[in-house]
Amino acid sequence: MYLIAGLGNPTKQYEHTRHNIGFDAVTYLAERYHISMNTKKFRGICGSGVIEGQKVLLLQPQTYMNLSGESIGEAAAFYKLDPSSEVIVIYDDIALEPGNIRVRKKGSAGGHNGIKNIIAHLGTQEFQRIRIGVGEKPKEYDLADYVLGHFSAEDRRKVEEAFGYAADAVTLMVQDETDEAMNRYNRKQKQEAEQKQETKRKQESE
Repeated sequence: MYLIAGLGNPTKQYEHTRHNIGFDAVTYLAERYHISMNTKKFRGICGSGVIEGQKVLLLQPQTYMNLSGESIGEAAAFYKLDPSSEVIVIYDDIALEPGNIRVRKKGSAGGHNGIKNIIAHLGTQEFQRIRIGVGEKPKEYDLADYVLGHFSAEDRRKVEEAFGYAADAVTLMVQDETDEAMNRYNRKQKQEAEQKQETKRKQESE
């Protein structure tokens, strides 16, 4: 069984903000695989279903972002899951451009308080994750204000495309093909970044 958790903050004021991209990605997964998110358990909203023949629990912690580990840790302990192979966390990343995703098998919190709390409650950095880009914070913005803000229409379009990439990555990960997901989606992002740099260089040289 796999626990697939998307991070965010509860209540309407945070809906579809940059920090709630994990919630939105899980909602996308639930709709694609016809999983009802109508159970309140593990200090979150969850739904059980099947993805590519594998049983999954989709979870949206309702503890607020910085305490996400309380919810995820409780669910993982209840089902006696191995975090390194049976837990997947989806969350926002300001280091990635909107529309890009990055798949990882493990890693540090990288300054993300939700991930820091999950590491504390799971007792390990070794859990799979999908980071979805929300774009770099403009210099004049406060970080909290930025991640709790909403996307422009153009960036929202790119992010909704990224939900599809993330869902496709999940289908590989639950089939024990995380390496393939990393090769496919991390390379795609690298190629796009290189193309942008090349275009920028050409423009500057003209």
